[in-house]
Amino acid sequence: MDTSTPPVTAGSPGALIEERLSEQLAAVVAAARRRASLGGDRQVDTAHLLHGLLESDPVVRAFLGGGGPQTAKLLGYLAQRSIGYGLRWQEAVESTGRRTAARAGAVLLPGWSPAAAAAMDVALGRAAARGAVRAEGVDLFAGIASDADSRAADVLRTAGVDVRGLAAGLAAGLAAMAPDPCRRT
Repeated sequence: MDTSTPPVTAGSPGALIEERLSEQLAAVVAAARRRASLGGDRQVDTAHLLHGLLESDPVVRAFLGGGGPQTAKLLGYLAQRSIGYGLRWQEAVESTGRRTAARAGAVLLPGWSPAAAAAMDVALGRAAARGAVRAEGVDLFAGIASDADSRAADVLRTAGVDVRGLAAGLAAGLAAMAPDPCRRT
């Protein structure tokens, strides 16, 4: 039985979303898809996305102390997914505690868990809120951190990260980056 995530084809929701991602974030998404497929997972979930962000995005690592011991601990937990830490997730779909996942116009991505799709929806919304055409890794990180029930949030908490504080800091960062409609350029 093939449990790999479906490929992205032209005109599919995944292809349309990828047009709205920075080059770096598109690479993170590709790595998450690859990791899910290699691990025999039916869906890309927030832990796959977090793993990719930690490996490739220095801004995300900066929110966790710049890539030091905490990042190493997180990567260790994520690497153990298929042999230890993540065994309880096998054969289960990652849901979301977030109400926004069911709202009209929310991102629906085949082969993605509801929580991962909701995190991407948050990322695209953050990019739009600051007037950007493409979402960045930090936008997806904010989406992941904002769902306290996600697998990624579970991994973050296990590694000692204050997920609520992280989500609040990322939300405050968006407010600081948002364009000021009264400012003249």
